[in-house]
Amino acid sequence: MKTTSSVLVANFKHWGIDHIFGIPGKAISPILFEILRHDMEFVLSKHEAAAGFEASGYALMNQKIGVAVGTSGPGGTNMLTAAGQAKASNVPLLIITGHPSMKDTGKAMGQDSSIFGADLVEMFKSVTKFSARVERADMLQPYLQHAIEKACSGVKGPVHLSIPFDILLEQIEPFQLELPVSYEMISPITSEVIDKLNVAKRPLLFLGKGVHSSKAYGEVQHLAEHWNIPVITTPGGKGAFPSNHTLSLGAFGLGGTTEATEYFHEKVDLLLVIGSKLSDMSIAGLSEAMYPEHIVHFDYDPTFIGKSILVPTTPILGDIQANLTAILKDIPKTNSESFLTHIERVPLHENETGERMSAVQVLRAMRYALPEETIIFGDDGSHSFYGIKYFDIYKPGTFYFDDIFGAMGNGIGYSIGAKLAAPEETIVCLVGDGCMFMHGTELSTAYNYNSPVLFIVLNNGRLDMVEKGMQKMIGTSIGGVYETPLNVARFAESMGLEAYTCYTPFDLSDSIIEALHKIEETSKPIVIEVIVDENEIPPTMGRQ
Repeated sequence: MKTTSSVLVANFKHWGIDHIFGIPGKAISPILFEILRHDMEFVLSKHEAAAGFEASGYALMNQKIGVAVGTSGPGGTNMLTAAGQAKASNVPLLIITGHPSMKDTGKAMGQDSSIFGADLVEMFKSVTKFSARVERADMLQPYLQHAIEKACSGVKGPVHLSIPFDILLEQIEPFQLELPVSYEMISPITSEVIDKLNVAKRPLLFLGKGVHSSKAYGEVQHLAEHWNIPVITTPGGKGAFPSNHTLSLGAFGLGGTTEATEYFHEKVDLLLVIGSKLSDMSIAGLSEAMYPEHIVHFDYDPTFIGKSILVPTTPILGDIQANLTAILKDIPKTNSESFLTHIERVPLHENETGERMSAVQVLRAMRYALPEETIIFGDDGSHSFYGIKYFDIYKPGTFYFDDIFGAMGNGIGYSIGAKLAAPEETIVCLVGDGCMFMHGTELSTAYNYNSPVLFIVLNNGRLDMVEKGMQKMIGTSIGGVYETPLNVARFAESMGLEAYTCYTPFDLSDSIIEALHKIEETSKPIVIEVIVDENEIPPTMGRQ
């Protein structure tokens, strides 16, 4: 017999998880003691939401599952945001929260997480795929099995278990669960897609972040090349298709390109939507006059199919990669190299004397200096929409951004967890000063746990996206400008990090190259603060 907490952590270890993210508290202390005994790393985050972000980035890179733990009451409520973000990003995340005591439930207890206090099980239900309280030790095995099956199967996502302190200390028979293997559903009407493609005159591929979730990069490229279909991406689908591919038209929606919009203006007869809900951010700028004649919509979840663009729609339900594989099984391989153009570095230009650097210059300097395989995590804000429009992708799967839930600060945590899961990768967090104000203390987490992310922070002293949106709507803004702007470099230095402040594209390019060398030598994160033009209009003004 072993304690519930011991059996729980032994399963984490069995799944190949080396890092657990969270903040201690009495209600979850038995789990922390077992993490020590099982020779795993407990990563002390600075906020429980950030712990959830970090565990999500970890899951994204290790292709298994991430685990975040938070104590009862406010520890759990702080993690609700991370759960919402993981659900939007289709990331398998197991959140464990505590509860003071099952046997004392109904009495007055501090940080009560039952129906008599902050009922975490109910709170988590709308932002997870499964949320339950383990009220007896013998319930752990079936509840944990249900949780991981929900997290790792179908549309992947977060799950939550609340486990009271006294239950964690109870003795049970040990058990070992395997992470589930998905048996992917394939649509029975994939042959119809081939028929429609064979007769289409002006087809268009529209890629969302579901392509990232299914890792269907090769299949999407094969499909596009065989039928010679131009490709656009949603903001969240950025990075699913190489920018230097002859069929790439760039992004559509917020941060979209002129080329993508112009292709819609000359009537599209068949639009293949792959892995997108077609949210308002993804179809911003798409008028009814630009609607396609027919849509073929690939998605695991049918909830939003046929809801945003009201034209005849054929749903192809199931795993994107599995369905595309079925469509392409008799299609000869294409020579992808022949579709790729030579990569030319866009030359850098000095900003005008006395003027601040533009965000466009920042993204071009980043592309100039960063290795082609660098993985970018774009935090939420106009800085990432500049990235969507101006940062070229040469290797699919190297740009991650969420255009649905949009929790500010998530990219900071995602990049930290991702680097711990994949230390061999070059990982950059593209972030703004507003996100730094929210979760910038996680720089300390990155420093203390040797997660050497390069943080590039665009600082214009404001919540740029909302401030500019207000200016557009009413000619002024309220609450969008910081009276005392953040000194990002000094903030980073206060937590032990080395930091640079850059004012020109050439300074930025040189600093990136120098920082990457230092990161390789020290295994410590570095921050580059970039002072940018506060009056520049971001590519986010098309949203209604």
